[in-house]
Amino acid sequence: MARPVTLFTGQFADVPLKELAPMAADWGYDGLELACWGDHFDVEAAVNDPKYADSQRKILSDAGLEIYAISNHLAGQLVCDPNNDSRSDGFAPASCAGDAEAKRAWAVETMKKTAKAAANLGVDVVNGFTGSSIWHLLYSFPPVTEEMIEDGFKYFADMWNPIFDVFDECKVKFALEVHPTEIAFDIVTAERALDAVDYREAFGFNFDPSHLHWQLVDPVRFIDEFFDRIYHVHMKDAIITADGKSGILSSHLNFGQPGRGWDFRSLGRGEIDFEAIIRALNFIDYNGPLSVEWEDAAMDRAFGAAEACEFVKSIDFPKSDRVFDEAFSD
Repeated sequence: MARPVTLFTGQFADVPLKELAPMAADWGYDGLELACWGDHFDVEAAVNDPKYADSQRKILSDAGLEIYAISNHLAGQLVCDPNNDSRSDGFAPASCAGDAEAKRAWAVETMKKTAKAAANLGVDVVNGFTGSSIWHLLYSFPPVTEEMIEDGFKYFADMWNPIFDVFDECKVKFALEVHPTEIAFDIVTAERALDAVDYREAFGFNFDPSHLHWQLVDPVRFIDEFFDRIYHVHMKDAIITADGKSGILSSHLNFGQPGRGWDFRSLGRGEIDFEAIIRALNFIDYNGPLSVEWEDAAMDRAFGAAEACEFVKSIDFPKSDRVFDEAFSD
């Protein structure tokens, strides 16, 4: 049986869920991965009002859709991010704006509540970000010591272990989307993040090949390395467009702007080998959803979301239960 194909609603957060759900069903999706912003899923309401989670689930079921995961990237980012400029002010309540530690304290409590909200909704995976206190140290000048990097991973563990305790209590797992600006952004740092929290089961990964591809990290190798930690899968394409003028650091050019060294593409229009990814997921017996995180700054999003759903369904296939030449034996 093919895996369910879902749509991550983060890029459609401006569309009310009651409108988006039937649209997604018309596009061919089997379910939604609800973002914890816009009106798609309110963490506070889901914790405090037993009827709220049921009402959101009913919006999906009325459209013939299922739910397998929720995502709270924005609050998660604030847990370890320096939070020292205005870019993240909109991620937290207005009362926290301009106050790095107020944003952090709100985020820690919100991520704990997100585990409880997920349990109330009946899902066992929360996707999101962790933030990183050391991302700005990526290029080692002024010189960066190993102690500074080690302190960053220790800070991640100190901040997130109490959150993971609540995830354990709720029987919910947190799946970090390995991504630049997070504590884990490639295979090496993902391994180091796991080690920092003693490989506790509550912490794993939301596999998204697009963020690996443009860094020249092999997405299939990521699956192979973390076969028991792939808790959720995002489907998103990317392309390296470096032309000798701009490289993969992208020259402060925004997504979709001509001259960038790389960009996201609607599924099937980039460079990622999704057949190899499906084969790798089959090998590790991943049977969860394939969730489209649609991003392509040069394409209409409704057209792209529909096209992406069709693409994923066309390239997914179930794992064989035999070797083909076994048919020749008696």
